[in-house]
Amino acid sequence: MANILLADDDAAVRDLVRRALTADGHVVHVTQDGVEAFEYFGGRAADVDLLVTDVDMPQLDGLALAEKVLALKPELPIVLMSGFSDQLDRADVLRAKHLVSISKPFTLEQIKQLVKKALA
Repeated sequence: MANILLADDDAAVRDLVRRALTADGHVVHVTQDGVEAFEYFGGRAADVDLLVTDVDMPQLDGLALAEKVLALKPELPIVLMSGFSDQLDRADVLRAKHLVSISKPFTLEQIKQLVKKALA
């Protein structure tokens, strides 16, 4: 299964996504924001198979995080999560080959299926 880096400033969402993905056999490293996620990624880029990130986070939002990560690992699949559809529209600027998005709220099954699609 995959090593997944998860970044979200909402503890309830982090817990929901972590539970869903670990139940599918993935290893999930949980971070509380974009800055923490990028620090983790910087030292372990080769080990990360997928980034799952909220778009709206303080300091370093999910789109800025995705841009920084893609500069280091352009082939990395990314799942963007947001409660605001206009934020997901901003993702068009990212030049990711494997970029998918999901609107909050979502179910455990929806996030599991989207991760499977992103990793395929």
